[in-house]
Amino acid sequence: MKQTIAVLFGGQSSEHIVSCMSAANVIEQIDKEAYELVLIGITAEGRWLLTTSVDEIRTGVWNQGDTEAVLLPDATKKSVLVTQNGQSREIKVDVAFPVLHGLYGEDGTIQGLFELAGIPYVGCGVLASALAMDKLYTKVIVDRLGIRQARYVSVMELELRNMNEVVKKIETQLPYPVFVKPANAGSSRGVSKAENREELQYALIEASNHDRKLLVEEAIIGHEVECAVFGGGDYEVMASGVGEILAGAEFYDFNAKYFNEDSKTVIDPELPNGAAEIIRQNAIDIFKAIDGYGLSRVDFFVTEEGEVVFNEINTMPGFTAISMYPMLWEARGISKKELVEKLIRHGLRRKEVQA
Repeated sequence: MKQTIAVLFGGQSSEHIVSCMSAANVIEQIDKEAYELVLIGITAEGRWLLTTSVDEIRTGVWNQGDTEAVLLPDATKKSVLVTQNGQSREIKVDVAFPVLHGLYGEDGTIQGLFELAGIPYVGCGVLASALAMDKLYTKVIVDRLGIRQARYVSVMELELRNMNEVVKKIETQLPYPVFVKPANAGSSRGVSKAENREELQYALIEASNHDRKLLVEEAIIGHEVECAVFGGGDYEVMASGVGEILAGAEFYDFNAKYFNEDSKTVIDPELPNGAAEIIRQNAIDIFKAIDGYGLSRVDFFVTEEGEVVFNEINTMPGFTAISMYPMLWEARGISKKELVEKLIRHGLRRKEVQA
C-alpha cells in the first residue's frame, strides 16, 4: 500500500519563489509508485491551497486555486482537511516534506505544527530550525564550539531611531567594509555590503525591512564554500565534499544566486592547507550542536591563507536546478531521486526514534 506524503511549498517569507522552485524539483524526484502526493501551496498571504501538478507550481497557477487544504493539529487524525465548494474531506498523511525556506517554514513554526499533529516530517526539528534560522543565536552556539566565525555586532531595529549611536557602536568595533544582514532571513534577502557610513545607514534600514534583529559582520575575503550534511537521530551524521561559489556579482546576494547566469559552482575545489576536511568536520560539529536532524547546508569562507571561517547553516537548503545541496551529494554518487528518498525515509524514521 502506498504511503501518503504531503509536500508543502511557497510560504509567507521573502523566499516564497525559491520555495516553489525547490518544491517542483523535489516533487519530480519522488517515487510515484511508492507514494501518493498531496501538494499544498501556501500563498504569500498565508492561504493554504491544494494543487495537483508540478506545472501549476512552476507557472504559479496554483495561487489562483480555490481548493483549501490545511493540516489538522489534532494528533488523533494525522490528516489534511481539504475543502472545495463547501464540501470537506480528510486525507490521512504518513509524512510531510516542508520544502519551505525562511520565516514560517524554516524557523521551527511549521515543525511545531507537525509535532502537534503527530505527523513525521523531513528535516530539522523545532529547536534546530529556530536556532539555525536566527543567525545571531547560531553565532552564540558556534562561539562555544571554538570555531572561527566573522566578528559581529548585533543591532535591534529599535536602536535605529538613534542612527548616529548605532553607527558609532559599529565603527568602534568593526572596520569597513562590513556586511549587514537580517538575523532571520535566507537566500541573502536583505543583505548588503557597506563601504562607508552612508552605505551602512542604508544597509541597516534595508535589513530592518526583513527582521527586527540585525547583524553587522566583518568582511571576510576568500573562497565562499558550502558543505552538505545528512543524518541525525540514530543515523550517523555525514558530510559531503565541498562546493565553491563563484558569484556573478560583487557578493552572493539573492539575484546572484538565482538569476545571474554568471554565477557558477565548483565541486571539490582545490583549497589551501587541508581546508576541505576542516570544513567537513566543522559542518558535522555545528549540525550536531544545534541538534540537527535530516539535512542542512553549512556555509563557510576560506581565506587565501587557508583559514576556515563559519558563515551560516541552512536547515532546508534549496533544491532548485542550481542549488548546491543536491549537487554535492550527486558528486558523491547519490542521485537526486535517491537523495529525496533517503530524506523521506529518514523523516519517517523520526516517529520510531521518538517512540
